[in-house]
Amino acid sequence: MRSAQEWLARIRDLPLPDGLRVMNVCGGHERTISMAGLRAALPRSIELIPGPGCPVCVCPEEDIHLAVALALRGLTLVAFGDMLRVPCNAPKGDPSSLAEARAIGADVRPIASPRDAVHLARAQPQRQFVFFAAGFETTMAPVAGLIAEGVPENLALLVCGRLTWPAVAMLLDTDAPGFQALIAPGHVATVMGPEQWAFVPQRHGIATAIAGFTPSGLLAALYSVLRQLIVREPLLDNCYPEVVREGGNRRAQSVLHGVFDIVDATWRGIGTIANSGFAIKPHLRALDARSRFAEEVASVRKRAGLMPPGCACAQVVLGRIYPNQCILYGRACSPLHPVGPCMVSDEGACRIWWASGVREVKPDTASDRPGPESEHRRTDMQVASAARCTG
Repeated sequence: MRSAQEWLARIRDLPLPDGLRVMNVCGGHERTISMAGLRAALPRSIELIPGPGCPVCVCPEEDIHLAVALALRGLTLVAFGDMLRVPCNAPKGDPSSLAEARAIGADVRPIASPRDAVHLARAQPQRQFVFFAAGFETTMAPVAGLIAEGVPENLALLVCGRLTWPAVAMLLDTDAPGFQALIAPGHVATVMGPEQWAFVPQRHGIATAIAGFTPSGLLAALYSVLRQLIVREPLLDNCYPEVVREGGNRRAQSVLHGVFDIVDATWRGIGTIANSGFAIKPHLRALDARSRFAEEVASVRKRAGLMPPGCACAQVVLGRIYPNQCILYGRACSPLHPVGPCMVSDEGACRIWWASGVREVKPDTASDRPGPESEHRRTDMQVASAARCTG
């Protein structure tokens, strides 16, 4: 197994043209890239673009409003920690996040695992609990397992689960996706199988590699997609074989399909993406907080996925701008006083960039933005072992 230094040397030896844009769609990947300083170590011709890798960042504003409203009605609202501080637009004087609702007396509790919700509900059977479950496939699999095992009667779920690949498909179906190669998420591929990403090279001719989470693993995947671009032979390369297997985790997939339907879903600031959301199946509707508290759903103020005024999180999520090109970055918006969700979540690109030391605000100019594909894109896929990360 090659070290990060060895992969860097191999990348630097490649005959690279200018303007190579590679998107990653995993908050864990972006954290490794930023914290390890990989952007500074790579040739200047390579741009690494953070994409839609933060489920908290795209959670619809109406779901946050509903969670806050439920917490204020006297039940116990539990959620993963980073959801508590995600802000939404609210009238002056009203709480704009679960953390603010908690500050005025609502029973809001952070949890680290779906099982924590069950343990809390069983410990207080006289109280009503709602688990606000937001996440991608790797998070929704254990949530599905929890439902399949059976939950206490006093626990309902407010599900805001999303699938990763439809957002990438949406970007690739536009006239200017803004990237020529893709680093696919390793943990999602572990659950759903690497085949889920085959459409990227097959249908769009985009070089693709599944990566692990170490600097060497990410650089191996980057080397693979760069080689694919050079030889003009896009393929799907599994550079995380120690965990990602053909077919994925069949048992996890079976549980997901047993409790959830795949539906069109809203992504905050982006709009509706077809077949991109998890919804509790009709026969399990009694567990669905939207059904159990239908009167609250009807009365809560619904919004069309809007970000706070001036917030460019949606553009960051789509890879249209870099985090420090948002006019609020480091000014009105910081981890202590976040305006948008990308500065709240540990998987948000803005929070990751700030934590890695990026303090300079960069003007949002057309020449600096992630741009359209170059001439290296092809529409057919040819498998060439020389382009793989094992080559």
